[in-house]
Amino acid sequence: MNQLKRLFIVLGIILSYVLFVGIFFTNKVMYIRKKTNEEILEREMRLGHYKEEVLSTLPKKELTIPSPLGYNIYGELYDVPNSNRFMIFSHGVTQNTLNSIKYMNIFLERGWNVVLYDHRRHGKSGGKTTSFGFYEKHDLKAVVDWVREQAPEDAVIGVHGESMGAATLLMYAGGLEDGADFYIADCPFSDLEEQLTYRLKADFRIPKQLVMPIANTFLRIRDKYSIRDVSPINVIENIDNPVLFIHSEPDDFIPIMMTQQLFEKKKDKKKLYVAKNGSHAMSYSENREEYEKAIDEFLEEIGYGNQEKFHQEE
Repeated sequence: MNQLKRLFIVLGIILSYVLFVGIFFTNKVMYIRKKTNEEILEREMRLGHYKEEVLSTLPKKELTIPSPLGYNIYGELYDVPNSNRFMIFSHGVTQNTLNSIKYMNIFLERGWNVVLYDHRRHGKSGGKTTSFGFYEKHDLKAVVDWVREQAPEDAVIGVHGESMGAATLLMYAGGLEDGADFYIADCPFSDLEEQLTYRLKADFRIPKQLVMPIANTFLRIRDKYSIRDVSPINVIENIDNPVLFIHSEPDDFIPIMMTQQLFEKKKDKKKLYVAKNGSHAMSYSENREEYEKAIDEFLEEIGYGNQEKFHQEE
């Protein structure tokens, strides 16, 4: 009888562990805490990226783009008269369109129309969960398709992504369709399982064997996909159009090794810019002149340089 009791206790402990790990971990993935507008604005204003007096003078159109997944994607179009060039910005996890304004400014000054949009479950877009690119890539396709439909036939379309947004654009281009003319991937992860394993070790000092199999099973049940399905490195060879890879050397959240792996596996039409300063997603903020120079050189190399600048009022 005592042995049976001990068996039930052990089984109860194991079951409790499995439930705790499975629910806790998948909640962290699916319902990661989003930054508020106030938090993002405070940071962007402190860094000099957000200037309300400048933004208020720019012609802006709010967009509602249907997602193939059954909700609406919120976006904003900043129009540059007589330009056939369009840049789409895919922000990082926990962020929203406000985070993309710093990159938008680079391209507005170079005469590009700009489309900002919120990922699912972020900002003003619908969607119940975050999937780190698995579902988000379908929304990016919807945005690219919308721009193609609205733009002139000779339009040039680029996509810039930061962190999760960069992984999303790589999975869109390599896994769905290579539908834009070029891509700029700033600090992407190469494989979600590897990234989560890296964070488990860094944040909790827990080996992946104790977490990943359980978390993956729960994620399949709760959000209908596998962690292994979120892997830009597995589809990067399918991207024919040019990619500029960007990563800061000191990044200790997503290691630079991941971008280096992606760069090496991309077949051709590629460029790598390694920023000397800046933590995760801070390559532009800490290396502004070099960052813009890398973009200018990339655009020149792929045939989209020398666009007349659109002067903003200061």
